[in-house]
Amino acid sequence: MLSADFLHLADDVRMVNENADLFHLDVMDGSFVPNISYGFPVTDAIAKAAEKPLDVHLMIVNPEKYAVKFVENGASMVSFHLEAVESDEKASLIIRAIQDAGAKAGLVINPDIPVERLFPHVGHADFFLIMSVFAGFGGQKFIPQTYEKISRLKAYMLQRGVNTPIEVDGGVSLENIHELHKAGAEIFVAGSAIFKSESPVNYISKLRQACID
Repeated sequence: MLSADFLHLADDVRMVNENADLFHLDVMDGSFVPNISYGFPVTDAIAKAAEKPLDVHLMIVNPEKYAVKFVENGASMVSFHLEAVESDEKASLIIRAIQDAGAKAGLVINPDIPVERLFPHVGHADFFLIMSVFAGFGGQKFIPQTYEKISRLKAYMLQRGVNTPIEVDGGVSLENIHELHKAGAEIFVAGSAIFKSESPVNYISKLRQACID
């Protein structure tokens, strides 16, 4: 929703309700990332009109302060960056707090973080989010090394007998979604590609078809 038209947000919320599977909400604090997006007033407004689950991606320092609050305000999925916490132990505590509050908990890594950093949380997190651009801005160019990171994470999970969904965010488009799906991703966040297309509805339909072909 970071790429939505905030002067006509109700129209874009309606479009997502009718055509997509999730609302992906990027919450940025101007500290963990150099940009500021929106907080509770905007996410609360979307939650009231949303007919699809809210997927809140926290790009913030101290995610433990706010993660449960977003669940209480309607989020079905809450993810936070592994780089934003001091240790794997603290990440585990936040994951459990999100789950205890009634939502799915996800861990996120930026492109410069080795995917192996996620391995200790396989079997504990409900999903993993691989950033295919650096968190903080919409409209960035997709980083091709993302395919290999997804494949390595998927292979590790299969070895452990775990099938945790992998989400990918950043530069997702018709040019790469098929290969991302082949690599093992199941949840695709597309912002600019959809909202800047001539027909967002048609573009979403084409993205779905590209995962089947």
